Amino acid sequence: MSTTQTRQPSRGERPDDTGAFAWLRALGPRGRRAFGGAFGGYALDSYDFFTLPLSMVAIAASFGLDKGQTGLLTTVTLVVSAVGGALAGVLADRIGRVKALLVTVITFALFTVLCGFAPNYETLMVFRALQGLGFGGEWAVGAILVAEYASSRHRGRTLGGVQSAWAAGWALAVIVYTLVFRFVDADTAWRVMFWTGALPALLVVYVRRNVEDAPQAAEARRANAGRGSFTAVFKRPLLGTTFFAVLLSTGVQGGYYTLATWVPTFLKTERGLTVVGTGGYLAFLISGAFTGYLTGGYLTDRLGRKRNIALFAVLSALAVLAYTHIPDGANTLLLVLGFPLGFCMSAIFSGFGSFLAELYPTAVRGTGQGFTYNTGRAVGAVFPALVGFLAESWGVGGALVFGAAGYGLALLALLGLPETRGRELA
Repeated sequence: MSTTQTRQPSRGERPDDTGAFAWLRALGPRGRRAFGGAFGGYALDSYDFFTLPLSMVAIAASFGLDKGQTGLLTTVTLVVSAVGGALAGVLADRIGRVKALLVTVITFALFTVLCGFAPNYETLMVFRALQGLGFGGEWAVGAILVAEYASSRHRGRTLGGVQSAWAAGWALAVIVYTLVFRFVDADTAWRVMFWTGALPALLVVYVRRNVEDAPQAAEARRANAGRGSFTAVFKRPLLGTTFFAVLLSTGVQGGYYTLATWVPTFLKTERGLTVVGTGGYLAFLISGAFTGYLTGGYLTDRLGRKRNIALFAVLSALAVLAYTHIPDGANTLLLVLGFPLGFCMSAIFSGFGSFLAELYPTAVRGTGQGFTYNTGRAVGAVFPALVGFLAESWGVGGALVFGAAGYGLALLALLGLPETRGRELA
C-alpha cells in the first residue's frame, strides 16, 4: 500500500517555478477554489471553537461553575471531535472530500448556534459535544482535499496556508468578542458569541457551487468503490504508522489546546486584564500564530516534515515555560512574548496536513488522517481538563506548564515515523 509514485507536472504547472506564490499557481484553477473552500472552512471552524474559551469566564459566572467544570466543556468538545473526525474521514473516502466537507461545516455551525440557547450547564455540555462532531471532521477533510491538488514540491507550504486559516478565525473571534462583551451584558454576551456561529452557512453556498474533488483522487476512490474503513489502518503495513501518528497528534494538540483554552482566563484572572486588554494581548499571540503557520509551511518543505515538528516542539515547550513564569507587573514583557509563543505553537502544525496525508494511500487517506489527528485531539483533550482541576491549587499559570509535557511526547512519537518530504500521493 505504498503512497509513492512518479508524478508528472499537472497542466499549467511549471516545475522550475520558485516564486513566493509558486505553490498557489501550481494548484491550478480548481485547486485554488478547493484551497478557498478549505481555508474558509477551517477559519470558521476555528471561530466556532474559540467562542467557548473567550466566553468561559462569563459562562462560569452565569452557571456558577468552577474551573474544573469549565475545562470539561473544552474536553468534551475535543473528545467527541475524535469520533466526528474519524467518521468524517471514512465518509470522505466513501462519498468524496467535498460532500464530507459540507456535512462537517453544517454540523459544527448548527450546534454552535444551539449552544447560545442552552438553559443550563448540562445542556450546554451536550450541544458542545455535538458541535465537536463537525469540528473534528472539517480540518482532516479539507486538508486532504487540498493535499490531493498540491504538488509534492509545494505541499508543505500549501497546507501551511490552509492551517493559517486557524489564526484568521481566531482573530475574527477575538474581534467579535471584544465588541460583543463591551456593548452587551456578560450574561447575554456569551450567548451572542455562540449565535454568531451561524456564519459558516455562507461558506456552504460557495463550496457547493465552486469546489470539486481532485480528479485523480476521485478516480482512485471510485476504483476502490469508496471502501474507506477503520480496519485498513490497523493492518500491516499501516499499523505502526497509525500508532505513532496518534501519539504525535496527542502530544502536539495536548500542548496547543491547553494554551488555547486557558490563556484568555489566565490573562483575566491572574494578570488582571480587562476585556479590551485581553483582546490586545491575544492580538500579539494570534499575529505570531499566523506568521508561524506560514513560516512553518515553508520550513516543512525545506527541512522535512519531521525536522520541522521536532524544532518547534522544543521551542514551543520553552515558550510556554517562559510565558507562564513572567513576574507580576511585567505585563509589557508578557505582551511581547505572546508573539513567539503563538509563532512556535502554530508553526509545529504546518507540516501536519502534508505529513499525515503522505503517510496513507488514497483509498484510506481520509480514514487514516481523520482517525489519527482526531484521536490524538481526544486524548490530548485530557490536558485542558487536568489544567482546570490543577488550577484550583496551582493557579492557572502554574498549571499551564503541564502543557509543555505534550511537546515532549511529540518528540518521542517522531522516532517511529518515516520522513515523507517529496512523496507523491497515490
